[in-house]
Amino acid sequence: MSELIDQAVKELNQKTGGSFDGAAKFVVTGEGTIMLDEAGAREADEEADVTLTADADTFREIFEGGLDPTSAFMSGRLKIDGDMGQAMKLAQTL
Repeated sequence: MSELIDQAVKELNQKTGGSFDGAAKFVVTGEGTIMLDEAGAREADEEADVTLTADADTFREIFEGGLDPTSAFMSGRLKIDGDMGQAMKLAQTL
């Protein structure tokens, strides 16, 4: 597991309390994939309600709180496929 993925998993579990009502996939280009669902965040690549795709720098900024997920999406730095309602719930959490 890359250092970024490991740190992102820890931060997602802290921010969500270890679970998420739904299934979200974070595809970090060149690093790996993180799943977030009722079992918490972990490195995995499974089916999800929503898939968020971005490069490592973009996700790092989002997870550290320096970049709003909505702004990242609107500027084209973050791609979202699937259930936009789930994406909005994630944006509030992050």
